[in-house]
Amino acid sequence: MKIHAEALLFDNDGTLVSSLESVRRCWTRWAEEFGITAEDFARVELHGRFARVELHGRTAVEIAADLLPADVVPAAVARIEALEVEDVANGGAVLLPGTRDFLDSLPADRWAVVTSATRRLAEARLAHADILPKTLVVAEDVTRGKPDPEPYLLAARQLGVDPARCVVFEDAPAGLRAGRAAGMITVALATTHEAHELDADLVVSDLSALSALVSDGGVEISVRG
Repeated sequence: MKIHAEALLFDNDGTLVSSLESVRRCWTRWAEEFGITAEDFARVELHGRFARVELHGRTAVEIAADLLPADVVPAAVARIEALEVEDVANGGAVLLPGTRDFLDSLPADRWAVVTSATRRLAEARLAHADILPKTLVVAEDVTRGKPDPEPYLLAARQLGVDPARCVVFEDAPAGLRAGRAAGMITVALATTHEAHELDADLVVSDLSALSALVSDGGVEISVRG
């Protein structure tokens, strides 16, 4: 299978880097500090237990708003951001297979990172992994996060590319829904979910399964082997 595009849009956590262990550590500690139980998480259908990863793909403010009184949310969001930023140095952002080679094959103006993380956290994780995107869309840049298409539509606009000519790379169902709603081709990476849980135009294990050929006409993405 080959996919032709003008721009490639990447989620970060679970797509370019793995922050799963950091998410588990930080959100478990955060929940304990704010008196939130596993049952509370299950009630809002985040994951039902701290070991799952549906925290990926949603903004911290959305999660906190589902779990806590409105007057507590600002402090709670600031706290989880601080915990996660501090945890970056403890292995909070590990490059996933294929990320370095795939990104290195792309011109800087042909790709963007689109994440539900705050700018401070996103930049900390990306810098730790030595990923320096020219275009970065974060939680503060949009009014509606994934699964709304706004983040991906904004990235396409910043790159000056028709959304229909963009490819979204995601590990989370919420992000894949956002990409589809934006009218973009979707590629799912089975890094945090089983392949059968992911609804996309193409599902692969990770970026090491793909290669990119750049030309004046755009980027041709192929499955290796």
